[in-house]
Amino acid sequence: MYRFLLTPRWWGINVFVLLAIPFCVFMGSWQLSRFEARVDDHRSAKEQAESARTQAARPLAELLPVDKSTSGRRTTATGHYGKQLLVPDRQLDGRDGYYVLTLLRTDGGKALPVVRGWLPGDADSAKAPKPPAGQVTVTGTLQASETPGDNGVSAQGGLPAGQTSAISAASLVNLVPYDLYDAWVTLDTADSGMTAVPATAAADTGLDLKAFQNLGYTGEWFVFAGFVVFMWFRLLRREVEFARDAELGILPEEPEEPGESEKPRESEKHRESEEPGESGADTAGRHEPRAQEDASTPVR
Repeated sequence: MYRFLLTPRWWGINVFVLLAIPFCVFMGSWQLSRFEARVDDHRSAKEQAESARTQAARPLAELLPVDKSTSGRRTTATGHYGKQLLVPDRQLDGRDGYYVLTLLRTDGGKALPVVRGWLPGDADSAKAPKPPAGQVTVTGTLQASETPGDNGVSAQGGLPAGQTSAISAASLVNLVPYDLYDAWVTLDTADSGMTAVPATAAADTGLDLKAFQNLGYTGEWFVFAGFVVFMWFRLLRREVEFARDAELGILPEEPEEPGESEKPRESEKHRESEEPGESGADTAGRHEPRAQEDASTPVR
């Protein structure tokens, strides 16, 4: 009954199933591992942020370049404040406002973007406090450069002079006349009149939309694997039923061709058209002898 499994058609089906199921399971497992890695990174980032509050600040040079292990660490740098910019469309505690960003020109020659605080309302350079003069030492949390369009960072262009949408070396390189560090710092304690900006988690370490996309893809791949198994059993069952019916002599009826069903109807119509002619001839034959008898009878 199962000899049909050895036919070329079923060989192709079986090979496809044997390849598709492991592939779907592998892809689902890989997506699940990506989700678990993001969960672990999120947990590590939270632990690192909590421990960083109690750790002593380290020199900036020791923490560069910024990566997942150094983002969120407390750092310190010394220099002179230079050009000041505003970063509009930044929310804090559900309120709209803007960052006050000042470039700190370090002794090494490069400038470090420093977020000195947050102010509510629309970006206004007249309301932003001026930076302290002379040499200063800042202490804050090290952050990686922002990417426009990610994590709520605006990608808006055409801003007024003295404003930038993202805090990154790529965005600031055309706005300031000196070299920049590919990082920035938010002060632990904001300058007077402003609110300190809390540090954010490093990129790809939070339970964001990408993490839950990995979880959704995991479910999709496992569903695909189950669907392949379901369809294989369904085809197998149908083939077995056909084979059993063939052994019992139960074969599916073959559909009639359109021409064959019309031929009997045409012959019936032909017979009906001939019957009136035949009855007329018989009637004429019956009346013919009587007409001859009348003609032979003499008239008295």
